[in-house]
Amino acid sequence: MKESEVKNRIQKLREEISRLRSEYHINNNPKVTDDVYESLTRELHGLEVKYPQFIDLNSSLNRVAGLPLPEFKKVKHEVRMLSLNDVFSKEEIFDWENRMSKLLINLNNKVDYFCEIKLDGLSASLFYKDGIFVRGSTRGDGWIGEDVTENLRMINSIPLKLDGGIKGEIEIRGEVVMTKQSWKDLNKKQELSGKATFANTRNAAAGSLRQLDPKIAKERNLDFFAWDIAQLLITNHQLPIKTHSEKHDLLRQFGFQTGIYEKKVANTEEAFSFIEEVGRLRDSLPYGTDGMVVSIDSLELQDNLGFVGKAPRYMIAYKYEAERATTVVKDITVNVGRTGVMTPLAHFNPTFVAGSTISKATLHNMDQIERLGIRIGDTVVIQKAGDVIPEVVEVLVNMRTGKEKKFKMPDFCPVCGFSIERRETGSLLVSADKALSRKVLGRGRTRGQTIALETLSASTKGSTNSCVRGLTSTGFGGCTSNTPNSVAFYCTNKLCPARSRRGLEHFVNIFEIYEIGPKILDRLKDEGLITDASDLFTLEVSDLSGLERFGLKSAENIINSISNHKKIVLWRFIYSLGILHVGEQTARDIAGHFKSLENIEKANIEEINSIENIGPVVSNSIYEFFKHKENILFIKKLIKSGVIIDNTSIEKGSKLKDKIFVLTGTLSSLSRDDAKKKIIKEGGRISSSVSIKTNYVVVGEEPGSKYEDAKKLGVKILSEKDFLGLF
Repeated sequence: MKESEVKNRIQKLREEISRLRSEYHINNNPKVTDDVYESLTRELHGLEVKYPQFIDLNSSLNRVAGLPLPEFKKVKHEVRMLSLNDVFSKEEIFDWENRMSKLLINLNNKVDYFCEIKLDGLSASLFYKDGIFVRGSTRGDGWIGEDVTENLRMINSIPLKLDGGIKGEIEIRGEVVMTKQSWKDLNKKQELSGKATFANTRNAAAGSLRQLDPKIAKERNLDFFAWDIAQLLITNHQLPIKTHSEKHDLLRQFGFQTGIYEKKVANTEEAFSFIEEVGRLRDSLPYGTDGMVVSIDSLELQDNLGFVGKAPRYMIAYKYEAERATTVVKDITVNVGRTGVMTPLAHFNPTFVAGSTISKATLHNMDQIERLGIRIGDTVVIQKAGDVIPEVVEVLVNMRTGKEKKFKMPDFCPVCGFSIERRETGSLLVSADKALSRKVLGRGRTRGQTIALETLSASTKGSTNSCVRGLTSTGFGGCTSNTPNSVAFYCTNKLCPARSRRGLEHFVNIFEIYEIGPKILDRLKDEGLITDASDLFTLEVSDLSGLERFGLKSAENIINSISNHKKIVLWRFIYSLGILHVGEQTARDIAGHFKSLENIEKANIEEINSIENIGPVVSNSIYEFFKHKENILFIKKLIKSGVIIDNTSIEKGSKLKDKIFVLTGTLSSLSRDDAKKKIIKEGGRISSSVSIKTNYVVVGEEPGSKYEDAKKLGVKILSEKDFLGLF
């Protein structure tokens, strides 16, 4: 063939292959068999190899993976990638509609809604210039994402050249996903090669898109569904788009596939009917989904409604109920926490729930076991709270055979063999005015630990009292039941290896020695290099570099991290000691009152109890800790090993004096620690849970249950912008 004929043939092949690709991905209507499609593709590739002068790098067929990247570059989004507010019931959808109606009352517009399935994947932004794909990035924190252009090029459902000869700039947003079958196939491959498997399709998609080697992303069979046009600056087309549904029409014209289930509806009643319809199909869908996005269709009304914080007013995400399943409790064992508390753990027959296999779940404490009435051998209902945390929600007592066994807390620690002590924790009767001053347990939280205050009015004949108790989510010396008295069980051996391990993890986290994780701590203990946290500060590079799988560089990084964190402020030092009932805020209160470690060691219980927000239980715990000889020896050993305690206290302002703040979600412009520092510097206080005493709840991206608690209690909610405006 002449070159002109070759060029024409190549062009025809590209057009036909592109058309067939659109039929397959966009219209779900394959016009030819895979063999025919592959034959056309082979011919095109053969001609391009023979006539490289006609290669079009932006052709959808030229998805050639480049060399692995050393790292991902950061990309700033010109238009922020927002998150959505979640709703969980029909009533909440109607409440949202009512709020929008009040805001739009003067516009006299008929409001239509658009529903689209919420696929479980990783959000991505695609930037096109003159119809050519030039850059792609992840969502990141909404403002800054990671450049994953080369990996996105490997996804066949992303057109590298838009249909229609577009001139100008366009930014497309959508979801990178993986089918359930591809996820299963990938996990089989991971298992055969001895690699970690992925918990669900979302994790698999996210992990695949964030591979530095595009070849790996290409092998993972990722898919892309577009759901928005963030920027549309087209110079050669008149595109009078007036609705969100018209955006989806345009996306399909460009060559994208949009949600596998979407519908324009006249009201929220119709919207919820559609949500229920898709919900019934959820298990059979090829992709994972956790909900449905409902938005006001008119773009004009969307502009009028605007945003609140990081979420648009005009759009919400309805979340389906957590998927539930039944399984059998094979056994109940106990774990030993860093304070010695014994936490029951249920073991199941492995059961697939909400995208992953569950084989165990915490039962928190004996109160929870008694409330559920759970026995070994029971058939139980399990779910993943928030589609993440496994939990037992119900026992199917009618399934019992009579062979089930009641669980009894062991008499001896399963780790060290010492006796177990039964303690009633958290219930104290005090006068009403004393309770109102919150001077009983204090507040504090570590990772996996939440301590709150709850005041219960208890009226008896002739007197009125308040019962104030500490509530913990993981059994750190408190209770999770609704009874005034709660029971916890503790290992009496203060040197129990299990307590030591968790105490070490807590210690390095508070000292911010992030180079040392749990596995490294285990290795150091197994090798006899450390017996307690103070030994960390005596380690040398040579101690580590000679160990198997420890290189010189990693050894140097660990030792440098330890060396750089020997100096620590007083409150952090107190917090690192793992004193029972002493969380972050309590540690700050102690440090602020006593100013030095020496003063704390000399303090009597009355003086400790006089500190605001610290009551008898916490006071006794602190006093007893500093009266134990082994604890004082440990502190002396730390100081001898080079730890420097900074007693300097920062002078506080008064803008936020005595105001109680709760933080939830991720802040984009500052870290959680930085936000806390700003609050404390101006005299404010940090709490780990929301109560009627809370003044403000600061809400970041993807807030947790504290956001809902704040709404229920009527606590003032601050966006990140509102929060920063306080200073």
